[in-house]
Amino acid sequence: MDTKVLSSGVPFSNLPENYVRPESERPRLSEVSDCEDVPIIDLSHEDRSQTVKQIFYACKYYGFFQVINHGVPTEAVEKMKLVAHEFFGLPVEEKMKLYSDDPSKTVRLSTSFNVKKETVHNWRDYLRLHCYPLDKYEPEWPSNPSSFKEIVRNYCIEVRGLGYRLEELISESLGLEKDYAKKVLGEQGQHMAVNYYPPCPEPELTYGLPGHTDPNALTILLQDLQVSGLQVLKDSKWVAVKPHPNAFVINIGDQLQALSNGIYRSVWHRAVVNADKPRLSVASFLCPSDDALISPAKGLTEDGSAAVYRGFTYAEYYKTFWSRNLDQEHCLELFKNQE
Repeated sequence: MDTKVLSSGVPFSNLPENYVRPESERPRLSEVSDCEDVPIIDLSHEDRSQTVKQIFYACKYYGFFQVINHGVPTEAVEKMKLVAHEFFGLPVEEKMKLYSDDPSKTVRLSTSFNVKKETVHNWRDYLRLHCYPLDKYEPEWPSNPSSFKEIVRNYCIEVRGLGYRLEELISESLGLEKDYAKKVLGEQGQHMAVNYYPPCPEPELTYGLPGHTDPNALTILLQDLQVSGLQVLKDSKWVAVKPHPNAFVINIGDQLQALSNGIYRSVWHRAVVNADKPRLSVASFLCPSDDALISPAKGLTEDGSAAVYRGFTYAEYYKTFWSRNLDQEHCLELFKNQE
């Protein structure tokens, strides 16, 4: 392969060997059914206690849910999708100005997950941006397309506001003060991954991303309505999450699983690819501040329940997460208290 990214504009007639998964690790797409009962939560519901109950159920039994009437303007969402498509449609030499395989860089175009460490790559390119504080990071963002910075800035502000509202509802659903999570997580960082999955000649042999959980607190995912690719692990089976119009998919991340003392689950999820069409998704991550001390909420262990996880800083967790392969055992297992 001449270029380091897949989105070179040249279609692939066959799958390069370093993308082919061993037979035991393939997605077995024919065995995946649609998830018919994805929790869809209407955030405009007047009865807050009802919404809190729905959040509890979704976080405990699914680890993810979709939100509608979420308050993020449709125009902000549509512009975000358009400018993401525009970026990945740029000439490859223009995009490559941003290429890096160093995970510590705050703006980078890259491919797969961690190309330095992997033996088998994933069928995805992505633009990774740090987003908060905006005044610090926005100047580093791409200036091509010319509208990119303004559109992405506006989208980031809207999504952050939604994330804060959700963290309040999640705290309440655990029986905690509504600002509990926000206090513990500190001055939260915000990252974005704009994912581009080109058409793939042999989707059944590879992944866009293999099964993993998110290391952060909360993920707000904007799915492509035309092409689905998100699958989650539910009752030990992979199920497909169809995009819902005007909705975001909300994933509980590892930090909220730890904070909830394991009551809530950080959902295992993966992205599969499509033979005919490219797929785009925009994942926004809210992350604890590096020095935030994450441990099970005291209110959840006062009744004598043992703390499942030891206290750790987010910086410690994040370093451990990036030192491993994406599809290894759950990183959170390494932070459990010994029984």
